[in-house]
Amino acid sequence: MKTIKITGVPEHFNLPWHFAIEEDAFRERGIDLQWTDTPEGTGKMSGMLRDGETDIAIILTEGIVKDITAGNPSRIVQTYIATPLIWGIHVAADAPYREISDLQNTKAAISRLGSGSHLMSYVNARREGWNTEALTFETVNTMDGAVEALRSGKADYFMWERFMTKPLVDRGVFRRVGDCPTPWPCFVIAVRNEVLEKEGHVIKHILDVINTYTEDFKQIPSIDRTLANRFGQKPEDIREWLSLTRWSQSPMDAKTLETVQEQLLELGLIPERLPFDRIVKSY
Repeated sequence: MKTIKITGVPEHFNLPWHFAIEEDAFRERGIDLQWTDTPEGTGKMSGMLRDGETDIAIILTEGIVKDITAGNPSRIVQTYIATPLIWGIHVAADAPYREISDLQNTKAAISRLGSGSHLMSYVNARREGWNTEALTFETVNTMDGAVEALRSGKADYFMWERFMTKPLVDRGVFRRVGDCPTPWPCFVIAVRNEVLEKEGHVIKHILDVINTYTEDFKQIPSIDRTLANRFGQKPEDIREWLSLTRWSQSPMDAKTLETVQEQLLELGLIPERLPFDRIVKSY
């Protein structure tokens, strides 16, 4: 039995992994796939890849591309979610801000530097025509940290996946003033280079299994109710999310990587473009 460590955010995107693990689909191929939830998100997972705390991460595209450019010894082996992530832009329920434009020159809460909430703050600022060099941040680590920061006024807004954050909006903790979709497929599967070199055949088996699960995931009977119960969501919100979400079974293509690197370069978040094969491992 080969042990492989994997991590991802505790969100609805990753339920196919849990189904496959619970049904021993990896064990049937001689793989003990050990899952760790990482609610802190992409910045934390990038560090886990660097430190060898995980072998695989289900991670935001822009975050891992930036970190590989900065020396993370990993590569992307596949696109996991083919559709954009819809980032909700949230403020405290009693905050005076009503529109995205009201947030210019205010402070963004981010889970940590290099996280999706950090990088997408730049993407949103660029889209709004703000000076990205004037952005300021408050590191909050988790959703609970974001709630505390916005309530106390340590930060003014927080960007996080719209549907996972909606229960806080429904309860009157946050108010959503707008959305900012990623300009690319949002989640990829990244693997440490050392694991790719030593256990490339094992990674191929893992991809074969998860692709079988994601291909038919949306056709599972009552999957909307299962997701709603498991993640504390309203079934109608889950159905909308499912209609907007498509899992991928394909490698990242050169055009997508070019788009990501181009935008990160324009925002001053990476110093240079790397060749395709330095970032992506094709099977």
